[in-house]
Amino acid sequence: MKKFNERLKELREEHNLTQTKLASELLIDQRSLSFYEIGKYEPNIDTLKRMSIFFNVSSDYLLGLTDEKTPYPRT
Repeated sequence: MKKFNERLKELREEHNLTQTKLASELLIDQRSLSFYEIGKYEPNIDTLKRMSIFFNVSSDYLLGLTDEKTPYPRT
C-alpha cells in the first residue's frame, strides 16, 4: 500500500488541483501541503479530517492502511 504523502499527491492530481488551490480548500498554506506531499511533515487530525471529507475518502485510505477509498459507513 502507498504512504500518506503518495496518496495525498495522487488524490490532488486526480482532481486536477494545484497545491495552492488544494491548500486554500483545506485552510492550510501551500508550503505545509508541499511538505505533506514530500513526506517531511504529517497533518494534524483536524487537517486529516478536512482532507478525508474534501476527497470523500476514508482516513484509513489516506493513511495507507487500506486500498479501499470508500469512507465508513459503507452503503
